[in-house]
Amino acid sequence: MFSVIIADDHPVVLKGIKEIIEEHFDDATIDLSSSGYELLNKISNNDYDIVLLDISLPDINGLEVLREIRKKKRKLLVLILSMYPEEQYAARALKAGANGYLTKKSASDELVLAVRKILSGKKYVSPAFAEKMMLDFESDTEKLPHENLSDRELQVLCMIGKGKAVKEIAGELHLSSNTVRTYRMRILEKIGVKGTSELIHYALTHSLGEE
Repeated sequence: MFSVIIADDHPVVLKGIKEIIEEHFDDATIDLSSSGYELLNKISNNDYDIVLLDISLPDINGLEVLREIRKKKRKLLVLILSMYPEEQYAARALKAGANGYLTKKSASDELVLAVRKILSGKKYVSPAFAEKMMLDFESDTEKLPHENLSDRELQVLCMIGKGKAVKEIAGELHLSSNTVRTYRMRILEKIGVKGTSELIHYALTHSLGEE
């Protein structure tokens, strides 16, 4: 028997993942959470074997949640589930201590495979991304400018790439508009472009607005 907690702020997604786990793991006990702070509170007060964690939570970024989990319970297994392609967040997630990364577009059998692999003590990324990581390592590929952004800056850039305005981004991330503008200025400086139009063009060129 093992215990799993699933964190996602979309009820339909939460229900779907829960049903997949129930269908393929007869011995699983399942708990649910719809926010980052709720998840951290439950982890502090309960023992789980694995966390299925969404990156885009309403109150705190999933990678920040992951770092907090590593401070509280270093050995707790964490599989990141995200709408963002692996190219954007997988390497960051693994570096932050995740045991695996899976996009929400993946089939249910891949989710089951990822959970089984992580429970067995191994890490999981898709075969295609694992091959890309190896090729990048072998060729010593120079980092793209956006790879030097902080997690929050990258999140803001992805939202800009989707055409979202400062006020809209601020509302979704529970930040002030001035804070978002500050992030935007830092992103412009780090990437080396001028203005929102060039920022959107950069994001689209590097598929940073995709889901």
